[in-house]
Amino acid sequence: MTQGSGNPGASNVARVLGGKWGALVFGLDALKGAVPAIVGLALDTRLGAYVLVSAAVLGHMYPATRRFRGGKGVATMGGAMSVLHPLVSLVLLFLWVAARKISGKASLASLLITVGLLVGVAIAGVPAWEIVYVVALCVLVLVRHVDNIKRLIARRELPADRQ
Repeated sequence: MTQGSGNPGASNVARVLGGKWGALVFGLDALKGAVPAIVGLALDTRLGAYVLVSAAVLGHMYPATRRFRGGKGVATMGGAMSVLHPLVSLVLLFLWVAARKISGKASLASLLITVGLLVGVAIAGVPAWEIVYVVALCVLVLVRHVDNIKRLIARRELPADRQ
């Protein structure tokens, strides 16, 4: 996609084409994370699920078919976490919607839930190795949002959808 921010993710699709298309892209991106998590749990263990999820998130962010310029990983990681941490994910979904409505910025809402995921998983009392995996995935998402963070600080971030 070359319009809006140029990013192929749900937020930019919603901004350029409208909310229905953005929701469709979000759902498909979330499936990219949920399916590997389900397969990993079914065929192996939680560790296996995290390995597959990591591959899915990295593949979403850096796809070879798009010259390694992909999405930011929020929906893909969200889909995975809805399988691996459903209660935490449900709380974060409500947080994302509220932050998006209040701020009008999908990027700010995404940054909030990325940090919220770290807190939620830590509170859930999972093993240390799982927290390390979640930290690594969250760092990847935060790194992909560096430009958004700069625009948020400068108050130049684009609105979440078409006006």
